[in-house]
Amino acid sequence: MSYEVRKLPKKTVIIIVVMSFIAIISFVFLQTMKEQKLSEIIATLGHKNVENMEVINKLSVEDKETRYKSKVFKVRFFDKDLNKTCIGFIHIGRNNHYTKDLDCK
Repeated sequence: MSYEVRKLPKKTVIIIVVMSFIAIISFVFLQTMKEQKLSEIIATLGHKNVENMEVINKLSVEDKETRYKSKVFKVRFFDKDLNKTCIGFIHIGRNNHYTKDLDCK
């Protein structure tokens, strides 16, 4: 048996490359916007001078009593004022009420 291998047309290869490029660019853009949003939230919680913000994880949680859904972000950043790296959780509740559980070392 002999198999014939056909090459993909150039137009198809170009479309695949362009779609991959758009997907990578949109992923990086969304990740950057999420980190900037959380940097602003952390600034309202008392850590104003931060750098190297990294969103490790995002969880959707639900209060069992009220059945209200909210979000919890696990973040890591460097606080220049404290000169420490902080890691912990930011809880975004109802009406944009923010709570934090951070450990700085």
